[in-house]
Amino acid sequence: MAQLVQPEMQSSDSSGKGQAATGVAWYQSRVNTLTSTALSIDGDEALKLVTVDRTVEFTDADYDAVRRKLDWIIPPLCALVYLNQYLDKTTLNYASIMDFPIKGQDYNLVAMAFYIGFLVWEFPTMYIAQKTRLGKYLGINVVLWGIVLMLHAVPTTFGPFFALRFILGMLESCAAPIQVLITGMFYKKNEQAMRVAWWYLQSGTASVVGGLIAYGISFATNGRIPAWKILYLIFGAMAIVVGVIVIIWLPDSPLHATVLSERERIIALERVRDDQIGVENKKIKKEQVWEAFTDIRTWIIVLMMMLTAIPNGGLANFSNLIIKSFGYSTRQTLLLSTPSGLVAVLWLLLLSRLSDKIGERMMPLALTVLPTVVGAAILIGLNGTDKKGPLLFAIYIISCFGGSVSFIYAYNVGNISGYSKKVTVNALTLVSFSLGNIIGTETFQSRDAPNYIPGKLSIMILLAIEFFLCFLMRWINVRINRKRREALEERKRENEWSDEAIAKDKERHAFLDLTDKENPYFSYTL
Repeated sequence: MAQLVQPEMQSSDSSGKGQAATGVAWYQSRVNTLTSTALSIDGDEALKLVTVDRTVEFTDADYDAVRRKLDWIIPPLCALVYLNQYLDKTTLNYASIMDFPIKGQDYNLVAMAFYIGFLVWEFPTMYIAQKTRLGKYLGINVVLWGIVLMLHAVPTTFGPFFALRFILGMLESCAAPIQVLITGMFYKKNEQAMRVAWWYLQSGTASVVGGLIAYGISFATNGRIPAWKILYLIFGAMAIVVGVIVIIWLPDSPLHATVLSERERIIALERVRDDQIGVENKKIKKEQVWEAFTDIRTWIIVLMMMLTAIPNGGLANFSNLIIKSFGYSTRQTLLLSTPSGLVAVLWLLLLSRLSDKIGERMMPLALTVLPTVVGAAILIGLNGTDKKGPLLFAIYIISCFGGSVSFIYAYNVGNISGYSKKVTVNALTLVSFSLGNIIGTETFQSRDAPNYIPGKLSIMILLAIEFFLCFLMRWINVRINRKRREALEERKRENEWSDEAIAKDKERHAFLDLTDKENPYFSYTL
């Protein structure tokens, strides 16, 4: 286990009371000083560039200049990756109404194959990523999944489509957790929700972009190449280009950010020191992995992700079929599907700004799922009617729930410390995402067409449960934070520790690769 640094106690009493205070029980279970050997084995990678103590002070102007420079690089590149990822996995949704050769239950299985591959490869890919350069590993996977997507234009039978979708899911499983880790390395807690939103909202943008591209391709009716094949070729080629860009320019970590000077890399590390999150550690620590599995908050967040993913698995592959069931043509459906993406983007931007401003994640998360519960209720209540306006309104506000994934990612960025624990929780979260999507593809059965009442009911009920889980998680974190503050204040009074000594000791804990449970200075974002 990583070791805590002893605070340098200060007291006005010259009798040595300050030195005596160093023997209190709180620190007796830990070694008094960190040796250079311990740092090289257990400490954060940041210690290769900075020291345990903050030895250089920078101005707010220095910090802001580095943040602005990073903002021009990291969120745009992550946004491009996520845009292409969402386009790639939902190409099937567009193809489904463009004479796609796979129908009925076979279509459901092909849709499911993506998430099976995602599920199978999530843990292996994350532990490979921990041992490699994150940006380079991500870029290589993007290039590969672009190639696989283009290969979808070759077969016309079930077996090859299932295999290709399975491989596509494997390759895309690393994208979101790597982007979560990179965001946490470079941004402070009060900046993270908006930066995650900048790339996650591309799931909404992709609905607009994908719908418009698919609409244009639908006019390709000369018969030589089916429109759905053209769609796969275009989206696959886009992913390959993005993957090459990511390999070249996306920083792996503050230590290896070639877009920054050495001084700027140090500033980037010092910016995030006080958040006590750390940067990275290449060593897989079994005790941190175990802590991830035994932390009740891990399983709440995993459950919340699954409750979000089940509706996502259904709507990502069947939303266009639902709109078409209102009585619209294929081309009308493609155009009418685009506003849902815009609604999702605007709602997520609004709530992300609120989240960073108030320093909370769970309350905004609850507000993302509420419109979806209402929208699902409208679809059920107006089932079988010809009220197209209210039905389309319901479809558009249903898309708001997608932002909950962004807040779950942002929660993991700021509330999990200890790199092995962070990697494990992110992997568990994405495993839950894939399981939920697998289940979601089966909630919309062809026998329930065109109304899909069971699928709509599942959306309403599951997201209502998630709404209440948000307040449970918030209550747990409030309680833990309060107990930590009280314990620290009590020990501070008992041992006459000065504010300066406590602040200095807090700095020293930042890059020791301690978990959020081990670090007494860690504070959870609500």
